[in-house]
Amino acid sequence: MRFPPRATRAGAAAALLSALLVGGTVSATTADAAPRTAVAAASVGSICYGDLPSQAHHTLDLIDQGGPFPYSQDGTVFTNKEGVLPSQRSGYYHEYTVVTPGSPTRGARRIVTGEESEEDYYTSDHYATFDLIDFGC
Repeated sequence: MRFPPRATRAGAAAALLSALLVGGTVSATTADAAPRTAVAAASVGSICYGDLPSQAHHTLDLIDQGGPFPYSQDGTVFTNKEGVLPSQRSGYYHEYTVVTPGSPTRGARRIVTGEESEEDYYTSDHYATFDLIDFGC
């Protein structure tokens, strides 16, 4: 799976964040993607790229490069069964591990990407909350 550069993602992220703050409606950029409302995404916060842990920067770099990833689960479909992210069709979201230093397991930190709108989300608490990554700050 190949993703466009971060600069492309920043515009989509800014549009989503703007709609969340203003209370408008956000639609995906392709016809086959389900529309999503600001209400559905109200539980999603925002985080500046510079405020992410360094391991998240490394994970984002690996995503841009197409891997190789440290865990076999990286790049698999994220089903959003918690319902925290905006509702989308199956296969829209993919998850990647953000290494947690000192953890004997994969830990709780992940990057979840959305394909069509090219948004990136960070969770530090194993999907309980998400922050949309803002690459412009």
